Amino acid sequence: MAPHKVIISCAVTGSIHTPSMSPHLPVTPAEIAEAALGAAAAGAAIVHLHARNPVDGRPDQSPEAFEPFLRVIKQGSNVVVNLTTGGSPYMTVEERVRPAATWRPEVASLNMGSMNFGLFPMLKRYKSFKYDWEPQMLEGSHDLVFRNSFKDIRYALETLNSSGVRYEFECYDTSHLYNLHYFWTEGLVKAPLFIQTCFGLLGGIGSHPDDVMHMKRTADRLFGGNYRWSVLGAGRAQMAVAAMAAAMGGNVRVGLEDSLWIGAGRLAETNATQVTQVRKIIEGLGLEIASPDEAREILQLKGGDKVAF
Repeated sequence: MAPHKVIISCAVTGSIHTPSMSPHLPVTPAEIAEAALGAAAAGAAIVHLHARNPVDGRPDQSPEAFEPFLRVIKQGSNVVVNLTTGGSPYMTVEERVRPAATWRPEVASLNMGSMNFGLFPMLKRYKSFKYDWEPQMLEGSHDLVFRNSFKDIRYALETLNSSGVRYEFECYDTSHLYNLHYFWTEGLVKAPLFIQTCFGLLGGIGSHPDDVMHMKRTADRLFGGNYRWSVLGAGRAQMAVAAMAAAMGGNVRVGLEDSLWIGAGRLAETNATQVTQVRKIIEGLGLEIASPDEAREILQLKGGDKVAF
């Protein structure tokens, strides 16, 4: 396998985990900015960002909620900013796309298909919550379909394409790769495609090595050399999936959005600790990590001077 630079993405807070699950989960704009800058200093080339209500930590997809930390991150680092259009599975696609449409980042995430989204197993682990919305959100996922219809995906693409954004195509199962292939053949997305295959969330594909291999084989067959592969593993699968993908020529994503842990029974105190751990795995394989500018070159991004923040 030819030497390559591995892009580390770090998803610093997300919308799935709730404040009661970890005292280290970034919630306020200052905490999110600090987490992103720390991850960048540790070696993350890309930071994937959600916003939260600073009072109770619930997901907030208003563009105004993003502004305070976006400006701090840009002033403090050359890191590539990736804004979510996933937001929360309880939001409409119009709500979810608004921050990326407003701030015109270099990268925006884009979920590539509807799916069951089972967060309720976390109710077995956590019995006490600070805020009423937390258990209500988890319980509600018994009957939750995270809607990402063809109409929704087309809306996101038609809203954002003119900004020159590239996408982190989040694919939670095989059908999502085929959905992306449809939009690619229609000319609505352009290569190189940045495909994030997501493993271990209830409702999507599992995190067994065979699942990782299956998604990689399918993407290879559908897209050939027209894509750049990255992975995320949920929960305990985070580092194992990352190690497997890095050894296979892929890129990796870590962060407290995907796992609150740094080891068995040990909460990660910062996002940077997860970046440091996955960096050790990558460098232990004899590989090098990509800088933000190298990630821009690999993914053919528009540049940090062309964003709206």
